[in-house]
Formats: sequence, structure tokens, C-alpha cells
Amino acid sequence: MTSEPPPLTDPATPPPMPDPVATLAAAAAGVEAPTAPRASTKPLTFACTGCGSQMVYAPGTTSMKCPSCGAEQHIDSEHTIVEHSYDAWAKLPPKPVATIGKEVLQCQGCGASTETDDVAGSCQFCGGVLIGVQVPEGLVAPEAVIPFGVDKPKANEAFGTWVKSRWFAPNALKKVGSTEALKGTYIPHWTYDADTQSDYTGERGEHYYTTETFSVSDGKGGSRMESRQVQHTRWYPASGQVSRSFDDVVVPASHQLPTEKLDKMGPWTMASAQPYEPQYLAGYTALRYEVDPNDGLAIAHNEMEGVIRQDCIQDIGGDEQRVSSVSVQYAQTMFKLMLLPLWIASYMYGGKTFQVLINANTGEVIGDRPYSKLKIILTVLLTLVVIGGVVAVVLASKSGSSS
Repeated sequence: MTSEPPPLTDPATPPPMPDPVATLAAAAAGVEAPTAPRASTKPLTFACTGCGSQMVYAPGTTSMKCPSCGAEQHIDSEHTIVEHSYDAWAKLPPKPVATIGKEVLQCQGCGASTETDDVAGSCQFCGGVLIGVQVPEGLVAPEAVIPFGVDKPKANEAFGTWVKSRWFAPNALKKVGSTEALKGTYIPHWTYDADTQSDYTGERGEHYYTTETFSVSDGKGGSRMESRQVQHTRWYPASGQVSRSFDDVVVPASHQLPTEKLDKMGPWTMASAQPYEPQYLAGYTALRYEVDPNDGLAIAHNEMEGVIRQDCIQDIGGDEQRVSSVSVQYAQTMFKLMLLPLWIASYMYGGKTFQVLINANTGEVIGDRPYSKLKIILTVLLTLVVIGGVVAVVLASKSGSSS
């Protein structure tokens, strides 16, 4: 990250120039290129009209709130959430995100500018709100955001509940729940829609039963005959076609957090999504996407095909099913970039870093945790003492009865 100190004056920042190649290609495809945010006709301001302090987004609302005087400012949006045609985007000149320049963020307090890979953050000079003033050419701009719905006190409460449910956790783990340890961050995700039609081949298994007789001992030196039902399966060829529409298949677009952890953060409440407005980022960090739309689509297809395979199994019917092949045709594939909210805490214990994530939309908590060797040893010793006591009582009772 590189930073420049605040300017002596506050010059107006011109809007970014559109990418002429991308614009022409998009026009030929019949769609608008999803590489720049739609401009608002209203001026962007983060200063409190009452006291001049920097306002921050208030979780669970559609407003920014002044931390000094408590004044609120409603976040108005002139836009709706738009999904983009993937086929049209794929016709544009390729521009991988790894080749795109850094974001230029400007402090809404002192005016300092910063080049970074983040989309929003806090100014290192005055602590003010850092927001992007221009989008690098070729970068897909966010269409939607799920705002923070869980504030920091509720996140601490959710973490405390999670800590109490961790067996053999060291006492030091409880310190992570302090407000200083939690950091609010928006994580970029792609969502994909698609209509699918799939042809499959396989086999349908149908059970039938036969009676089997066998000899068993009668316990008197002889034997007797018994019978039992034995299950068999007849297999028949099966083929067919299934259709399914997918809506908002969510794929993490950042490598800064483990994908398996981000996957566990769902499901997200998509009904709470709002059209993207930079005011929702005020007071929080927001990461730029690192996974290109085509790579995200490959992940989404893998998830879709798992569902489609289950559709094929259900369509085959019978008692058992075998799927040999599935050919999927995709149509009307749409995508958009969303920012999803997390509270993140990282902490050290025993020379190792552990991480806890809190879904700021639903309150779901997942995380790594250390184990207290002392607590485990004490529990084992206590268990042995209890077992020893029980054995002593049993032996004593037997000795008393025999005497």
C-alpha cells in the first residue's frame, strides 16, 4: 500500500474514463460493460451535517450514523441490482484482475489518497473513511452489497456463545471477544444464475427377494433347517433429460480467507441485499476480488453439476441408481459481484495463529481453536480418579458381602 499525504486543497476528482475497447465490444454484444459503477447524480459526502465528524454505516439500517453526535443520514440509492450476461462479458477483450492496476482511495476527511488492492478502508493519517474515487479499467464493479446486520456488540456476544461451547479451549481464547479484536470486512463474492438442461445415461436397480434355507445347530448335537429372505438387484438401462434453473449460486472471489471457511459462512440472506452504494462501506474494510468471473463460473458449474446429478438419480427412480454420464447445457448465464459482511478476528496462541469468522448477516460463527493440554490432562486424571473410586466401591461391596 502506498499513500500520499492530504493535499493543501480539496480538488474535485474527475470520474474515470471509460475503456473504449470494452465499451465498443459491449455495445456490439448488446449489453453495458460491467466495468464501472453507475454514477450517482447526488454528491457523495461522509461528513456529519451537525458536527462535521466522519459518519460510518450503522449496522442493521440503511443509514450512516455520526459516532460523535449520533446524527443519522439515510443512504439513498438511485439504482437497482443488475445482473450481467456472462456470454456478453466473455466477448469483451480479456483483462484478468491480476493485470489491473491498484485502486485509488481518497480519504473523505483529510483528502489523503492511497493506492491499494482494497476497495475501502480507514485513513492512516486521520482515521477517516477511505473510499475509491475511480475504478481501474477492466475491473468489474460491485452491483450489490449485503450490509452489516450484526453490530460489534452482537458479534462479541455471538463469539462468547461460541467460546463457551468449545470443550477444552484455553482461557486465553476468551480475550478474542474484545471489541478491539474484531475487524469488520466486506468480502467479494460472485453470484451466478443459469438455466440448465441435462441428458443422462445410467441404470435403474430394482430389488427382488429369494428364500434361502440353511442348517443351524439345534444345541443338542444335531441340526435344524431355517430360512431367510435374501435381497438381489436387477439392473435396467436408464436415460433421460432433467432441467433446473439456478439462482444466486455464491462463489467466494477472494483468496485472503480460506475458501472452505467462506463456504461454511452461508447460506446468506439474499433478500437483505441492497444496490451497491459506497456509504455502506464507511467504517469498514472492503476487499477487491481476486478470482476472475470465468474462474468463479467454473466453481459454480461444479456446484450446479452436483445438484444436477441428484436430479438425475431422482429421475431414474427404482431402488438403486447408477449414473454413467451427464451432459449439461447452460443457457441464460448471468453474474454479478456482491460484497458480503464478516467480522474477523485473528489471535496468537502457543506461537500459532488462529482465526474466527462471524457472519455479520446471520451471526453464524466458525473458527479455528486451540486445545488446552492442561484441561485435557486434568480431565483425564479426574476421569481416572472417578473410575478408581467406582472400582474401589465395587470391590469393597464384594468384600463385605463375602465376609
